[in-house]
Amino acid sequence: MQIDFFLDLIQQYGYFALFFALWLGIVGMPIPDEVIVMTGGMVASFDILRPIPAFLVTYLGVVSGLSLGYVLGRIVGVSVLDRLAKKAKMQLYIAKSQDLLQRYGNQALIISYFLPVVRHVVPYLVGISKMSFRRYALYSYTTGFIWTLGFFIAGHLLGENAPLFGQIIANYSKYGLLLIPLLLMAGYFIRHQRKYSKWRKNVHES
Repeated sequence: MQIDFFLDLIQQYGYFALFFALWLGIVGMPIPDEVIVMTGGMVASFDILRPIPAFLVTYLGVVSGLSLGYVLGRIVGVSVLDRLAKKAKMQLYIAKSQDLLQRYGNQALIISYFLPVVRHVVPYLVGISKMSFRRYALYSYTTGFIWTLGFFIAGHLLGENAPLFGQIIANYSKYGLLLIPLLLMAGYFIRHQRKYSKWRKNVHES
């Protein structure tokens, strides 16, 4: 799925397109989650969707997709990992996720949000380990809200540049904790420059 096709889906199906694109991220959507969330912010800035409902639907899509992984891991167990391991490169991501959990324990749920693919594998693993849903939700849903809000606002500020920046972040997302504030600053600067350019144009025309 290319970004233009995804934008067409948003035009046709609105909020549902945002939700299902993120919910289906667990099965390997071709567009990174970062790009989808920032695109949600972008279309809200163009008034294609209303900002608050768009953000809420985006957040629900993120946490629902990851929660599905937790539920499958808890109910189905290790056989889920066996199926995942058959996919290309998944053994590497599974190993990274296991290492993350061994090193950081519950905090791995927080860190994993900033690592593509790993963010989807970790919920499987904590589900298999029988972590209580209450504990899982405390770490995952809280971090998910902050993560989604940061990228959504950045997409809203960056406007048409959001998909490009989202792809860059997805490629270098291990630096995500540093990139989000930088992105917000870049978005603010771009938005300020647009307003200044419009003001100058109006001054010259009057």
